[in-house]
Amino acid sequence: MTARSERLAAALAAFDAANAEDPRRERDAAGVERPRELAYAQRMSDMLDRFAPDAPEAVRLAARCQHIRRWEIPRATYPLTPEGYKAWRTRLMEFHAATAADILRRAGYDEETVGRVASLLRKERLKRDPDTQLLEDVIGLVFLEHYLEGFVAEHPDYDEPKLADILRKTWLKMSPRGRDAALTVARIPERLKPLILRAVAAPGAEPGATIAGHRGAHR
Repeated sequence: MTARSERLAAALAAFDAANAEDPRRERDAAGVERPRELAYAQRMSDMLDRFAPDAPEAVRLAARCQHIRRWEIPRATYPLTPEGYKAWRTRLMEFHAATAADILRRAGYDEETVGRVASLLRKERLKRDPDTQLLEDVIGLVFLEHYLEGFVAEHPDYDEPKLADILRKTWLKMSPRGRDAALTVARIPERLKPLILRAVAAPGAEPGATIAGHRGAHR
């Protein structure tokens, strides 16, 4: 193992150790229980390996710490309003960037890499920076594969137009390549695919996008 790969492995292990302290637990499809943010981080890395196996090191790092220690700033600490949600998300991005930067410095990374990972975590220059867009694509694919089904189950009061709006917002943040992967790379439950296809084909979705051969837009 080279010094560079050892440093990467050390940083990923440190991210995992931080997320392993999440007091919340969840079970995967096999019934294995893990800390919630540790499970999310490992799913992000797994999806990145499947979707973009040659991703730059900074993206690999950012994917693993995308939600690092997120439980420390609960959504309930901000007003349950659109403005409160935006303020919470902004605070989280700064928190994740600062927390990850501390770990990366201790792992031996230079300030250029630390700053690059922080920029990715803040989603700077989305749609213009290929690495930021790659990270956003992976976020969308992980949501569709692992969390959409639970989200639908947790919100039985949401009608289809409400769910479609959420899916379109996700889709519009993704690149054409990410959209094409949504029903190919991501393992989405079959019963949810019609909902996604209806959502991405609805008015307001970006024209010309494709998803597994269907026209429309998604997320």
